Amino acid sequence: MRLVVCGTDTDVGKTVVSALLVQGLGATYWKPVQSGLEGGGDTGRVQRLLDLPAARIQPEAYRLAAPVSPHWAAERQGVTIDPERLALPAIEGPLVVETAGGLLVPLRRDWLQIDQIARWGLPVLLVARSGLGTLNHTLLSLEALARRRIPVLGLVLNGPPHADNPRTLAQLGGVPVLAVLAPLDPLNAPALQTIWQASGLARSLGA
Repeated sequence: MRLVVCGTDTDVGKTVVSALLVQGLGATYWKPVQSGLEGGGDTGRVQRLLDLPAARIQPEAYRLAAPVSPHWAAERQGVTIDPERLALPAIEGPLVVETAGGLLVPLRRDWLQIDQIARWGLPVLLVARSGLGTLNHTLLSLEALARRRIPVLGLVLNGPPHADNPRTLAQLGGVPVLAVLAPLDPLNAPALQTIWQASGLARSLGA
């Protein structure tokens, strides 16, 4: 299983979902473009959370210091993001790719994140908030993916369970809601393993 984890917005829980998938699938983790290096960035967070060996972490193609949109962070460092440097790593086994931001975030002023996803040719797992505001953000994201004929495995909703949003998103978005993940406290590898076993994600992803 090789897939891309993308979010509908900033701070929707992409990294936690990526860690969940990396652990559950026994996958390698790769965040090709990292904007903001506090705490080692998302690669460092996943590695610490799961205590992953170095062999299951692919280094970022771009490590950008400023916690802003990748195109601007790159410009501030005098760097131009080259899609050729974002080619999928030649590794064996499952791979989880976590994007920088949402689908239409620019990697440079003439190249959006969704353009890179289309080039990779991998299916997308879309992460969204569970509550108020998620319908608009999620349906717009699904429309953008559909226009480019990028396959979508399904949705993972993060946050307290909502009485109607999963049903509405599945009906109007035309993709399954694979899991609704409540906030984890504590957030650690054993808690993620419990969620993986209880969520049915393994069955949904054919793992």
